[in-house]
Formats: sequence, structure tokens, C-alpha cells
Amino acid sequence: MGRFSGFKVTIGQVGKVVTTNYPEEKRPKPERFHGRHVLNRYEDGMEKCIGCELCAGVCPAKCIYVRGADNSVDAPVSPGERYGFVYEINYLRCIHCDLCVEACPTEAITETKLFEFSFANREDAIYTKAELLVDDDGRARRQPWELWLGNEDDHTSAWMRATSPGGSAAYEGRAGWSAELGFGVRQPEQGQLAEAGQSDLVPSRADDAPPHFDELGPDR
Repeated sequence: MGRFSGFKVTIGQVGKVVTTNYPEEKRPKPERFHGRHVLNRYEDGMEKCIGCELCAGVCPAKCIYVRGADNSVDAPVSPGERYGFVYEINYLRCIHCDLCVEACPTEAITETKLFEFSFANREDAIYTKAELLVDDDGRARRQPWELWLGNEDDHTSAWMRATSPGGSAAYEGRAGWSAELGFGVRQPEQGQLAEAGQSDLVPSRADDAPPHFDELGPDR
């Protein structure tokens, strides 16, 4: 039998279905999948982007271009003094590293699970603010060259919600982000405490305030 031991893995795969009827059917993607970006809005419809250009500054591929402008006193676009007047992402350069999401101070830029899109010309590959900003339901604006099957934008903030602030277990399971249009305050991802069978230590309510830094002690 020694000579046949090398076929153990191969024989074990016999009869298993590993293909999908793509593109009518897609394989499930991880919750933190890095796909096509969206620009989020608050529950009242105001834009989260404040035009700070941190995402453009941290981007290693230099694919993001942002220009901010002052908000109008009578009709502000965002809650702050400035908003993103111009926002462009060149997907011919983007490497989907998600550094822009981590750098954003207002959780304005996040990524969906969509990765099926192709371009017939360069103009389509450069997404503008009009294409990136979510609609009035908080959903990504579908483009003709994208293959959407309905739910790829359900977890646009998953990467942002993956870890607790500062890596402290005391923050695990507690929301440290603002609500989003159409989704409200998204539930935090259950991490190491839940995996270790200590889920009773994880707060059940997403809106519970995290402890003050002084309560965490010197080893926080």
C-alpha cells in the first residue's frame, strides 16, 4: 500500500463538487473581502467624506485623487467644515490593499465584495464621486460593466469592524464607529474571545460605550 499512499488526497476529492455556475452563481467570499469601493453617508444622508485626503496620501499605488472644498453654511454636504468635492479612484492602478479604509478618520471609504468588473475604455476604470457615493438606500450604485448578484455590498464595513481599537480585548464586541445610511450601526465582528468560548464576556449590545482608557490600566 505504500506506493498508493500518495493518492490518498486525490482519491478523497473524487465525487466532490468544487465548481460553480459562474457567472450566474458566485462562490462565497470572506466577510473582509477587498473589492470595489463605496463612499458612505450618515443616516441623515450627509456624506462622511470630509476631503482630508488621507486616503490619497496613504495609497501605495497613487490611484486615489481627492480635493476638498468648504461646506456651504446654508446647504452643507458633510457635518464638518469641508467635504470631498472631487473623489476619484483609478482601478487600473488599485491593488485593493485597503489602506485607504484604515486611514479614513470618518469611515467614509469602505470596500464591497464585488470584484467582477471590466472596462472597455480608460474612462470607465476611473470611478468618480458620482459613481462611488452610495444611493439613498445606502447601496452601491451599480454600473453597466459590473456583475452584481445582489448582496456584495451587505458588508462594506467588515474590514473596519474586524479588530478592537488598539488591540485591547476590553473593546471587543463594542461599536466604535458611526451609523451608516440604510444599515444603522453595524454589529461588531466577534473575535478572539468568542472563538475561545468566552462569548459571555463580549457585550451583546453594539452601542454600549467602551470603557474609559483610565479603566483599562497601564497594560492597555
